Amino acid sequence: MKAFSKVIDLFGDLGFFIRSNISALGFAARIFFAVLMRSGFLLKRPRLVIDQILFVGNHSFIIIAVSGLFVGFVLGLQGYYTLNRYGSEQALGLLVALSLTRELGPVITALLFAGRAGTSLTAEIGLMKAGEQLSAMEMMAVDPLSRVIAPRLWAGIISMPILATIFTAVGVIGAYFVGVPLIGVDSGAFWSQMQGGVDLFSDIGNGLIKSLVFGVAVTFIALYQGYEARPTPEGVSQATTRTVVISSLAVLALDFLLTAMMFSN
Repeated sequence: MKAFSKVIDLFGDLGFFIRSNISALGFAARIFFAVLMRSGFLLKRPRLVIDQILFVGNHSFIIIAVSGLFVGFVLGLQGYYTLNRYGSEQALGLLVALSLTRELGPVITALLFAGRAGTSLTAEIGLMKAGEQLSAMEMMAVDPLSRVIAPRLWAGIISMPILATIFTAVGVIGAYFVGVPLIGVDSGAFWSQMQGGVDLFSDIGNGLIKSLVFGVAVTFIALYQGYEARPTPEGVSQATTRTVVISSLAVLALDFLLTAMMFSN
């Protein structure tokens, strides 16, 4: 009887866990659509979005650019050593460009964005909640979703494709400096192979779509975790940790799904 009771308790805990997570997903979806419905307010106050773009985008520029440069260095080295086995080292530019535009640019940018800007957004919103600033806004008939959450959401959505483009461009430049001046790959072949093999819509366009989707996911996860954080120092720190973990898993899962849809044919 005790074993049977433990099994029943186990199923009960499992059911509670599943129900709680489904409820949380439903509430998050309600918050997301509520923010979208209130975004028209920003047309009258575009400065709110511009200020947040400066915060989440411009302040992430250095880490994105430096990371892109070193990723380009590594791609240049590894790509050359791999292609050299088959006598195709002249295709180094094409290999680097496709790797960055299709996968590495959007994915690594999103992961870095989650670690840099996402945690900042979560901590900021969480501290506003802990300091009862959001409650004070509601008491003054100011909607926190339209005044606080929506500008930050759109700032992240706008910033992510720009940062991914910068990451990709800097990565290509890094691979060029490693492949051409250091290793000795022909400069004309490096650029001509890249120009001939990279398609504007199927490669660059799909990469931008990926970065846009990642921007929505990472920014909203960060804002939602801050908005729902417990108003204590421990609650804010736990919400910041959840932002990094959930955002990273969401980016990798979305990358698989988007890649399967975009490049399956």
